[in-house]
Amino acid sequence: MLLMRRQKLEELRQEGKDPFIHETYDVDAYSKDIKDEFNEADEREVLIAGRVMSKRRHGKICFLDVRDSKGNIQVFARKDVLEEKYEDVKGLDIGDIIGVKGIVFQTEAGEITVRATDLVLLSKSLQILPEKFHGLKDPDLRYRQRYVDLIVNPEVKEVFLKRTQIIKKIREFLDDRGFLEVETPILGTVAGGANARPFYTHHNTLDIDMQLRIANELFLKRLIVGGFDKVYEMGKMFRNEGMDTRHNPEFTNIELYQAYADYHEMMRITEQLFEYVATEVLGSPEIEYQGTKLNLKAPWKRITMIDAVKEYAGVDFNEVDTDEKAREVAKEKGLEIEENATWGKILSEMFEEFCEEHLVQPTFVIGHPVEVSPLAKRDPKDPRLTQRFEAFINRWEFANAFSELNDPIDQRQRFEAQVAEKAAGDDEAHPMDSDFINALEVGLPPTGGLGIGVDRMIVLLTDQPSIRDVLLFPTMKPLGNEVAEMQKNKSLDDANSSNEKIDFSKVKVEPLFKDMVDFDTFSKSDFRAVKVKECEEVPKSNKLLKFTLDDGSGEDRVILSGIKAYYSPEELVGKTLIAITNLPPRKMMGIDSCGMLLSAVHEEEGEEKLNLLMVANKIPAGAKIY
Repeated sequence: MLLMRRQKLEELRQEGKDPFIHETYDVDAYSKDIKDEFNEADEREVLIAGRVMSKRRHGKICFLDVRDSKGNIQVFARKDVLEEKYEDVKGLDIGDIIGVKGIVFQTEAGEITVRATDLVLLSKSLQILPEKFHGLKDPDLRYRQRYVDLIVNPEVKEVFLKRTQIIKKIREFLDDRGFLEVETPILGTVAGGANARPFYTHHNTLDIDMQLRIANELFLKRLIVGGFDKVYEMGKMFRNEGMDTRHNPEFTNIELYQAYADYHEMMRITEQLFEYVATEVLGSPEIEYQGTKLNLKAPWKRITMIDAVKEYAGVDFNEVDTDEKAREVAKEKGLEIEENATWGKILSEMFEEFCEEHLVQPTFVIGHPVEVSPLAKRDPKDPRLTQRFEAFINRWEFANAFSELNDPIDQRQRFEAQVAEKAAGDDEAHPMDSDFINALEVGLPPTGGLGIGVDRMIVLLTDQPSIRDVLLFPTMKPLGNEVAEMQKNKSLDDANSSNEKIDFSKVKVEPLFKDMVDFDTFSKSDFRAVKVKECEEVPKSNKLLKFTLDDGSGEDRVILSGIKAYYSPEELVGKTLIAITNLPPRKMMGIDSCGMLLSAVHEEEGEEKLNLLMVANKIPAGAKIY
């Protein structure tokens, strides 16, 4: 079938009818409008264009279903009207894009139809669309080929039209309340404003590593310092973390800040915003999500985190007054916690473990511990807690807000505590941002700040099961030809950067070993080229990556390596590495690690740098290194 379509295209070109030479078509009507405006007494001539979705031919007449951006309409083609162009109609395939000039009429069956007086092929489809009645059902394929999904599953387009309406109404709500929409950098040298692992890239001209933003909070607060009283930004954030029905590495978020306001005002804005958008887009604040009825009408329920833990876990943290007691309670409840876990960290983990599943109707959870709220103002009544809330609906977190911390001394101390946690292995701890501290020292007025996950909000309001269903092009792992193309492009990039000037003046390496090793001992180590088939983070480990490797033996080899701080799993799949393959298995996090991957380690400006030894992909798996 694919070959036949290409043959048809070649025949058209030989006949001087190349469809791809057309640049424009003067469309003056659309399917829905034609049907809505139909008047039997008024014969109307229209010019329409769209994709052929079905074809039914009966001798010298043919019916086509044509889909444009607003829906479907039937086209009636007759040989005695189109004459020699009727042969072109006969040669049309499902998926072809055509332009039709014709008269609108109503068939005996009552269907509003365009009687073609002229028809032209504007683009030839060389692929085969999924069959009409079964459509494109495989979710993975739907996400990968969203363009086909939109063609054969019209209801999908409605989700994205509604997405646009929701985003428009969010902006409308804030604009009407005097907020100014601004833009802040996506690339920066410090990815702050949240606790998350960033994506890294490199700026060649400046020769510096940069990070994609995980939040826009710190820049927006700088604008409040600069004199703007109400600002917001809606845009893409990037977090190098897991993927599931509620998480995508690239997502749309909105953050807003208001001077001389607190987190109570942010609560009012949140509940009013959700109620407003639901009413404007869906007609009511009462909605149904996957069979659960929810009422978004303000005001929403409010509960402290301590009270939630007391209600749902049976532990009163007002009576747990030390870190030691908190750790004892956590262990009694079966929680796995770190040996040095603090009162605040344990309270937060107890809430996540035992309370979130109960928060179905819209609820504000307030009073978060300082340890998990590095940017929020302390509660003057209880300095262990902060003036912060998270908004939950259907057991999910939708919004996060603070009375913003504007004490630069307190902020620096909290950043330093976060830096210490990062040094101890917490990849998601907040980095130090000295320029932001400087901005606070200039003076940040009392400020309320709010962040809302826009994609999650759209999932809720469109009743979709997954965040991927509201993203036109969700992040997907490359397959087949995509992997080969990615590797080829990477090889070209590496080749183009092979002449890159590298400054080694700040590099420090360990002294060479003076003790000699005889050649017989050394030769017992079996060094092999291995291909990375799969790579993933080891759960509950801050350091380990788990590699599934092709070592040329025909059986997968598993090696764990503590290089999570230096590489993301995705960038290593398909690479060719060097490993020692004859070491005895070693238990790591309960997994047998069968060998060791080789890395080059050096010190640079007091920081350890590590590079995995990678070789050309043309070297086969199992090739022995001498």
